[in-house]
Amino acid sequence: MTSAATPAPAYRRLSVEERRTQLLGVALSLFAHRAPEDVSLDDVAEAAGVSRPLVYRYFAGGKQELYEAALRSAADKLELCFAEPAVGPPTERLARVLDRYLAFVDQHDAGFSALLQGGSVAETSRTTAIVDEVRRAAAEQVLLHLGVPDPGPRLRMMVRTWIAAVEAASLIWLDEEKRPPAAELRGWLVDHLLALLTATAATDEQTAGAVAALLSRETAHGPVGTLARRVVPVVSGAAHLL
Repeated sequence: MTSAATPAPAYRRLSVEERRTQLLGVALSLFAHRAPEDVSLDDVAEAAGVSRPLVYRYFAGGKQELYEAALRSAADKLELCFAEPAVGPPTERLARVLDRYLAFVDQHDAGFSALLQGGSVAETSRTTAIVDEVRRAAAEQVLLHLGVPDPGPRLRMMVRTWIAAVEAASLIWLDEEKRPPAAELRGWLVDHLLALLTATAATDEQTAGAVAALLSRETAHGPVGTLARRVVPVVSGAAHLL
C-alpha cells in the first residue's frame, strides 16, 4: 500500500508590509553586487518571483524610489553596526564595531561603493543625505565609546576624519581582493584611531583628557598595550630629538 502524497503547502498571500519588505530585500541583494544603473525593475521582479507591475505598485517612482528605499534599509543596518554596549575597554568595543562593519562590507562586496558611497547615476541629494546621516551617526557612536558626548571642534574633526579613513580603507580592501584578512585590517584601523587620538591630544586639551580616561580603562594585553609595545622600539631612535 502506498501512502498518500504529502499535499503541497497552501499558498499564502503576503501582506502589504511583508511584500514591501520582500521586494526591498531582493533589491538590496541586487544593488549590493551590481551598480544601480545595471539593475532593472525586471531584474527585481524576476528575482522576487513577481510581475513588473507589482513592483511598480509598491514603488510608483520606479527604480529610483526602490533604490533610495533599499539604500535607507542598508543605512539603517549599517548604523546598527556602530551600536555597542558600554562594556569592557573602549578599544575592544570599537574592535567589535569594526568586525560588524567589515562583515557588512564583505557581504555587499563590489556593490559597496555604488550602494553607500555614491558614484552612480542613481545618486541624488536624498541619497547623499542618507549616506551623510550614517557617517554622522557613526561618529557620534565613536565619541560615546570615547566618553565624550559633547566634543569640541578638534576632537569631532579627528573622529570624522577617522570615519572617512575607515570608508576609504574598506573600498581599498575590496579592490585588493579583501587582503589583508578582515581581522588584520580591523586591528590596523583601531591602531589608526589611537594614533590620531595621540597626535590630537598633543595640542588639544579635551582630546588629552579623553585619551587619559581611555588609557585608564585599557588592559596591558588589549589593543593599546599591544600597540605601545610595538611602537616603543620604532620611536626609540627619536630620543635624541627630545
